[in-house]
Parts: sequence; structure tokens; C-alpha cells
Amino acid sequence: MVCALGAAVCFGTATVLQAIAARAAAETGGGGEAALLLRAVRQWRYLAGLALDGLGFLLQIAALRSLPIYVVGAALAASLAVTAVAASRLLRVRLSAVEWSAVGVVCAGLAMLGLASGAEGGENGSTALRWAMLGAALAVLLLGSVGGRLPERGRALLLGLGAGFGFGVVEVAVRLVDSLTPSALFTNPAAYALLLGGGAAFLLLTSALRRGSVTTATAGMVVGETIGPAAVGVVWLGDRTRDGLTWLAALGFAVAVAGALALARFGEAAVEEG
Repeated sequence: MVCALGAAVCFGTATVLQAIAARAAAETGGGGEAALLLRAVRQWRYLAGLALDGLGFLLQIAALRSLPIYVVGAALAASLAVTAVAASRLLRVRLSAVEWSAVGVVCAGLAMLGLASGAEGGENGSTALRWAMLGAALAVLLLGSVGGRLPERGRALLLGLGAGFGFGVVEVAVRLVDSLTPSALFTNPAAYALLLGGGAAFLLLTSALRRGSVTTATAGMVVGETIGPAAVGVVWLGDRTRDGLTWLAALGFAVAVAGALALARFGEAAVEEG
């Protein structure tokens, strides 16, 4: 659980640091997005954000190897609460009373999950499930090509949802990689699903945030990366709760995800002040 929460802190803080660097880069000159990125990567805040993203990914992998997927998914969605709090301090973004309440709701949901969750499931997953994850990763790419042609409102939602599915593929695929030897990795469809799903998710989320509503795209991402992977973990990988606390885990999951959805506008921290 410490690793899952640590990953959320890393991802949430990285978003704000990169937003600060992007703002500073925009103020120092013009040019296209490539020029903006080049100026941003010269700043220590942007590099620190990238380092935190890398650390967060490692912590996420560690958490997925010892916790049920539904716990890790909810914790990662909670990174929006971290972003909201950090943005209120570093970017001077004002949080409404509802948003501060949502931060508290996320924390309460995670506390319930921490109390109710058991160890990760003992199932290794079938070969069919590994191939299914690779197929899902390919479907995410197809979803991106279709979503890019939709009107703005539907495009942001579909691309965000597709990004969430891609991140969900990563969550499940980590559990399906049971050996790190080269021969095992090269013959395991889940290893390819992990790489393809993560890359596709990043591309779709970037496109959704640049070409549509941040709130809509992030809400779709939160739904996509939490509900589906949690179901796969319970049904096919044996994820369970502590005896008699299934109701508390279900409630905590729902509460944490609902709180994250209320904070969806912080999917991109570079929001307008006020």
C-alpha cells in the first residue's frame, strides 16, 4: 500500500512540476509545440517531473506485485487529489469547498480499501488472458484512430476512456509477467501488451488533453483504468478482500473513484488561476 500511495504522490506531483515548467517555457518565447517542449526540458522542474514519473512507475509495478489490482487502480486515480493539493500551493489554483471535500473523500475511500484489501490473487492468469491483453492493447490503438474523427465533446471522452483502457492493460499485464528472463519475456504476449498498452494510452491521453475538454478526458481515463482492471483481477486473477470485508472494499473503491472524478479537471494541472 505504501508503494501504491507513493506512486500516486509521484504522479500527482510530477503533473504540477511539468505544468510549471510548461508555463515558464511559454512565457520565454514563441514557436510551436516542439520548441515549447525543448525549452521545457531544459528546466529542472520538468526533469524532476520526469524522474518522479519514472519512480512512480516503478512503485506502481511493486504495488501490483503485492496488492489486488482494484486497490492499486484506485490509488493511482487518487493522484488527482495530490495534483489538486499541489496545484493549490504551487500554481495558486483555488479549490472550491466541493473540491476540498472531494480530496477528503478520496482519502476516506483509500483508507477503507487499505482496511479491507487482502493480498494479491494467487492466480497466474491463463495464456488466453495474456493474448486477450495484447488484443486489448491493439484495440486501444484502433479506438484512438476512431476517436480522433469524432466531434470535440465525444472525442475527448472516447480518447480519455481509451487511454484509461490502455493504462488498465498495463496494470493487468504486470501481473501476467511471471518471469523476467529474456526467453520468457520474448514469448509472453503480456510483455508486448504492457509496452503497447502504455504507449497507446500516453498517445491517446495527450491527444485528448490537447484537443478536447480536460475534465471530460480525465473522467473517461479514471473510469477506464479502474473498473475494468479491477474486474479482471477479481474474476481471473483471484484478487480477494479480507474475510467479511468485501462490502467495505467495494464501498471504498466506489468512494475513491467518485472523489477522483470530482477532481477530473486536475488531469492537466495548467489550469487558469481562480
